[in-house]
Amino acid sequence: MKTPHILFTVLFCFILGGVQAQDKTAKAQLAPKIEESETATILNSKKFEFIANTMLPMGQPSKNLVGSNYSVVFTPDEIISNMPFYGRSYSAFAMGKDKGMRFKGAPEEFTIEMQGNTSTVTARVQDDSEIYTLLLTVKKSGYATLTIKNRNKEAINYHGEVVQIAE
Repeated sequence: MKTPHILFTVLFCFILGGVQAQDKTAKAQLAPKIEESETATILNSKKFEFIANTMLPMGQPSKNLVGSNYSVVFTPDEIISNMPFYGRSYSAFAMGKDKGMRFKGAPEEFTIEMQGNTSTVTARVQDDSEIYTLLLTVKKSGYATLTIKNRNKEAINYHGEVVQIAE
């Protein structure tokens, strides 16, 4: 008498477990499609923000930036960078005068190219006497890599995500 009840209970658990697994698979397949269209919409608006999670200085270990509020705001009218810099500098700075990769200016160049799963944003900004070249590579998931180049400093890479600017 106990055997049929135990058998029925085990069979019932397998059936419910199989149904839940199928639901999770279906949800997992739908979620990336929504994110992909959101990322394309964000980039097409030409007003977005790159939020840095990790910094990769040349020849040094990576540094965690989560929660540090480091970001670059991209708009066709102005690019505002509030990024740190660790690495080699090729010019002499007075003690405490190095501002990292913090700059603000109207972009001389601002292009967005979408190819397959990757979008590339290229920008060039002049701030005071410095010229910064930015290359942002964005995957459809919103995950991105930003490279900032300057003639007076080593190029530096940042990993993070692209989000829409809160207006």
